[in-house]
Amino acid sequence: MRFTVLTEPDGRRSARRAGAVVAVLSGLALALTTTTAHAAPGDPDVIAHRGSSGMAPENTAAAIDLAVRQHADFVEIDVQQTKDGKLVNFHDCTMERTTNIEDLYPGRPRYRVSDFTWKELQRLDAGTWFHKKYAGEPLITLDDVIHRIDRTRTGLLAEISPCSHYTDIATDLADHLTTKPAYLNRALTRHQLAVQSFQPDDAHAFHTRLPAIPIGILDADRPTDTELQQLSTWADQINPQHTVTDQTLVDRIHQLGMNINVWTVDEPGAIRTMTNLGVDGIITDYPQTLTQP
Repeated sequence: MRFTVLTEPDGRRSARRAGAVVAVLSGLALALTTTTAHAAPGDPDVIAHRGSSGMAPENTAAAIDLAVRQHADFVEIDVQQTKDGKLVNFHDCTMERTTNIEDLYPGRPRYRVSDFTWKELQRLDAGTWFHKKYAGEPLITLDDVIHRIDRTRTGLLAEISPCSHYTDIATDLADHLTTKPAYLNRALTRHQLAVQSFQPDDAHAFHTRLPAIPIGILDADRPTDTELQQLSTWADQINPQHTVTDQTLVDRIHQLGMNINVWTVDEPGAIRTMTNLGVDGIITDYPQTLTQP
């Protein structure tokens, strides 16, 4: 995947902003900029990929709660939107792999999150595929995730879904977060909130709406230096696959004033390698590998 880097704001997406929330966020923006760049070397943030997804069904309450108990610094989730506008935590562009949706709703032309209402999706079993002890584990909303981590030591790294049928999900996510000023204030003050995307245009749209929230760019490939320089004018994080990450890339990202979180790092040897490179965060299915002695 190659970046399409934006250098100018998208005027169509920079419309309304909730005044009271923006005042709070703007007041925090200056303080946050001082923590965006890499500071002293140390242990990387432990970021639980879809929750503690190596031990519980991904993106469910069970996986989120387990990550919190394992003392993850962040949970990484995936934001999609239902037919009736509810923001939910789900990764795949269709739901057959991790739910019983085909059994409950046979004959539907598509099985995307956006093809169903939240009421319909609440009936799904999102746990049995992982293990029978999680039978009946439901899907959860973004609000459910926030409720479970708010006022804990665990922050939130929310990924804007790259599924191509979404057009305004980045700004819908931003607008929804502005309805939660108390949570935003707490999370930003404690440096416990960031958003990331594989799509630079979605990341830029979100950043335009809520610039105080750190924004990251995901990539499975190694970004070029030209891309890094352009992204550094507005992005806070570059989050590549760990297999394309080396010391030169880590140092260059830090030199440009951005942080680097690598994914998805599960093998102990790879974890040691990434830690020794000085990455800022490790996204892993097994957060306990890094948090437990």
